[in-house]
Amino acid sequence: MNDNASKAEQDAIRAEIERLRLEHHDLEAAIDALIAMGPPDQLQIQRLKKRKLVLRDRIAFLEDQLTPDIIA
Repeated sequence: MNDNASKAEQDAIRAEIERLRLEHHDLEAAIDALIAMGPPDQLQIQRLKKRKLVLRDRIAFLEDQLTPDIIA
């Protein structure tokens, strides 16, 4: 993470990552439930999967913010 980032900023990023992971997990459960209920609503499932991808990308971005820059 940037040397100028404070402990509070790092904690806020970690909290946001945890919230996003929980939402990602909940979406996975919702998708599984829709599929298990019978003929799934493909449009709704596609929207949920797209939201999951957005969350995954955001989580990866935030995790990168916490990783120190390493000069190779």
